[in-house]
Amino acid sequence: MFITLASGATIVLSSFLLFLVQPILAKQILPWFGGSSAVWTVSMVFFQCALLAGYLYAHWLQARPPRMQRVVHLGLLAAALLTLPIVPDAVFKPAGEADAARGILALLVVTVGLPYMSLAATSPLLQRWLSQALAPAQQPRVYRLFAWSNAGSLAALLAYPFLVEPWFDSGIQSRAWSVAYVVFALGCAGVAWRATAAARPDAAAHTPGQAAPAAEPVPGLGRHAVWTLLAMLPSALLLAVTTHMTQNVASIPFLWIVPLALYLLSFMLVFEGRGGRGWYLGPVARRLWLLPTLAVTVAMAWALSASNGVLHIQIAIPLFACGLFLVCMVCHGEMAALRPAPQHLTRFYLCMALGGAIGGLGVGLLAPRLLTAYWELPGLLLAVTLVGLLAGWRAGLGRWSLRALPLAAALAAVGGVCWYGLEYVRALHQGSIASVRNTYGMLRVTQAGSGEEEVRRLLHGTIMHGEQYTADDRRHWPTSYYGETSGIGRLLAYKGEAGPLRVGSVGLGTGTLLSYAREGDDYVVYELDAQVVQAARRWFRYIADAPAAPQMRLGDARLSMERELAAGKPGGYDVIAVDAFSSDSIPVHLLTREALGIYMAHLKPDGLVAFHISNRYLDLSPVVAQLAQAHGLVAWQVDDSPVEDHLSFTSWVLVGRSIPDRMQEAGWLLPATPGAPLWTDQYNNLFKTLKF
Repeated sequence: MFITLASGATIVLSSFLLFLVQPILAKQILPWFGGSSAVWTVSMVFFQCALLAGYLYAHWLQARPPRMQRVVHLGLLAAALLTLPIVPDAVFKPAGEADAARGILALLVVTVGLPYMSLAATSPLLQRWLSQALAPAQQPRVYRLFAWSNAGSLAALLAYPFLVEPWFDSGIQSRAWSVAYVVFALGCAGVAWRATAAARPDAAAHTPGQAAPAAEPVPGLGRHAVWTLLAMLPSALLLAVTTHMTQNVASIPFLWIVPLALYLLSFMLVFEGRGGRGWYLGPVARRLWLLPTLAVTVAMAWALSASNGVLHIQIAIPLFACGLFLVCMVCHGEMAALRPAPQHLTRFYLCMALGGAIGGLGVGLLAPRLLTAYWELPGLLLAVTLVGLLAGWRAGLGRWSLRALPLAAALAAVGGVCWYGLEYVRALHQGSIASVRNTYGMLRVTQAGSGEEEVRRLLHGTIMHGEQYTADDRRHWPTSYYGETSGIGRLLAYKGEAGPLRVGSVGLGTGTLLSYAREGDDYVVYELDAQVVQAARRWFRYIADAPAAPQMRLGDARLSMERELAAGKPGGYDVIAVDAFSSDSIPVHLLTREALGIYMAHLKPDGLVAFHISNRYLDLSPVVAQLAQAHGLVAWQVDDSPVEDHLSFTSWVLVGRSIPDRMQEAGWLLPATPGAPLWTDQYNNLFKTLKF
């Protein structure tokens, strides 16, 4: 009993640390790679591959003699301790157009590779060791510990945004995690020693003259392939649905938590409950899970193109969340139904991790490089319906009449997904004149209207990054968030009265800000994504029509500005426009005390920083007010509600040593909120800025 409880507690702690380290590290490196949501996706791919490495190590180690297992695993734990604390080295900061994905992967390997691998190996290793210490009749119960491990993972997933991030800065988070890992390593070493010493002779190497227990044959390649496929589909669908929900449905902060939580919950339900048999097994249970899964899969395919691809979030989010959960239940449930005897559990978990890594690599790394749009999601939905055919056959074993309904439903689902998949392809091409993808997401250029009303737009998911009329007499108009009565429009007009301007722009979009450029003005544009620059040059005219070609500086704006200051080359800007906060995955490193200090170092004494804080879900004005107060500056908010069709509501906050009287006529002083937290590089929290 002690070994069981100790093993269970160690597995839960390892899984908790396993999932807690992901947001801790990803948040620390976000500023180095532009604050893009792609950092989370690439990080997840790394963690899936590291999980595979841990499971591979566990499978190799469990076949070694007990004494060797103890020595090797204790050595791994000791080596991992030498890499603590988990603080990313500044040497991995990217420069210019460096490949973000490769940089993130290299950084994570060096920073947390060994600790993460040892944590990943804990669950399969301890389950195998525990099974060797139990009587044969009790050995299958060790699979319940996998449900416990996913409970620990789910607890970490929910604890970070609500309990850890709001109260502790990133430095404390890293140190606290490192201390907790030391506790885990000591506990794991003790349990490993006891478990391997307590192994039954008949579980590992029976003594001469003693009858060997009946053993299940090693599963064949077909069984391994099925395990891998059933793990790959939910993993790939998890990333595809998360990307679709956060970029194409609604850019709501923390929305990525929902799919991952449901993914983990499915593991808990199929491996725990009903005496360890889970809540999926049995012909009746299979049909109860399979039939609604097939129906919701078709509904998800329909939703991709419904309402011109912008289905209301009150329908889209529950639909995709429910669909992902049901698919995970069916795939993970079928996988649990095919689990082998405990003597082969490490190869079962190895296939599970391999499938997860393949799915993650395919969607997280390969798809952005090989596909021009999100074609992987309809493709995965079709694959799910094909798996439904297999599950439908297994759901009615014994009688043909029992197979008829699930098989017919699966065939209908295949046809439905194919039909709506083609509708999605047609909808995605309708109005689109260009589409490209890379690590940072998908960019689309659309064209609508005709004659003088014809307009082109640059879209990143649901976020519009600018638009321009194509007619010669209108293409110079400032549009969207840059109207003449907006905060930035008023500021540039006022500053321009004194002569030529030097303007720094953080974010390019279509280049709309350049519509204000005049002869003699000098514009410097900092843009993270090279494909945005290519799209702006090819499909829009703001750059080409500017009196003087703007200077383009690729890479993260803050890192570029830091390098310029280090080289003794401050920008000397009259205005710095920071426009990067319209989505949920805002680059918070551009909105910290240290960031504002960098901007001020690049400004002339009477210069102003203009923050564009228009956001559907976040209230960023208190954040900017606190930053201004920390530097002894003044913050002035200017909201604009234009009536013209080509302009949008905007909120700009102007920050400087003083605000000119003329500018004060259009806005109001933004006071700092007493006691409100100050965002720094070590502490920032989006949860407290949510608009409830």
